[in-house]
Amino acid sequence: MVEPRPMILTPIDHSILLGLRAEFDQSLAVDPLARAVFRRVTAQVPDGDLQTLSTDPDHHAQGVELCRRFGLGVLDRDPHDYFTWDGEAVAIRMEPSVLIHEVAHYQCASPERRTVIDFGLGAGPESGRKAEGEAAQSLFLPERDVEEGLCSLLGILWEAELGQPAVLAFLEQNWLEGGTSLHNLAHFRKIVRWLRELEMIDDDGAPTMALRREGDDTFFARWYAEG
Repeated sequence: MVEPRPMILTPIDHSILLGLRAEFDQSLAVDPLARAVFRRVTAQVPDGDLQTLSTDPDHHAQGVELCRRFGLGVLDRDPHDYFTWDGEAVAIRMEPSVLIHEVAHYQCASPERRTVIDFGLGAGPESGRKAEGEAAQSLFLPERDVEEGLCSLLGILWEAELGQPAVLAFLEQNWLEGGTSLHNLAHFRKIVRWLRELEMIDDDGAPTMALRREGDDTFFARWYAEG
């Protein structure tokens, strides 16, 4: 396992989180599905440090099993010496949350990019063979950030589904960085709405085994048309 990386832009402790959780929850009262999703990912707040991801071996084993459920190959190697995803298998020596995030990438990638190094998004933070990862990139900003947002929340929901402290990844990936600003709430609600439209979550906000079916041109044209 690699050492956890502190990536939270604004550190949040328990006292801040509890107040912000209540405020965010109340702000989602008009959107029952978004509220259900938020409650899923913030239901379990572990004692102690909220700034680093879980490195629990049982959580890691659950992540490996989730990869296998989706038919992903697994490689017992560190992605810093390889790729995170080589088009067929995941290098699994990373935090459980990051491993589960790769499953979400598999679900959210267009069909033509599922067999591409790092899903055609360019070399990920954990991938060591940067030049090859960048050479395989076919999705760029701003579309890459759209897909990353979908993958982020979907992966966090899988953590919650597995009984893991999903709130740690929710904080680490800065979902609460904007607090209850209109922009942050609208972004969260849109990501939830699209995950439901893609059938990647159900009516209760639980993750499903669905895979994206549309190619990039059609998918992002619809995303921007919605506004």
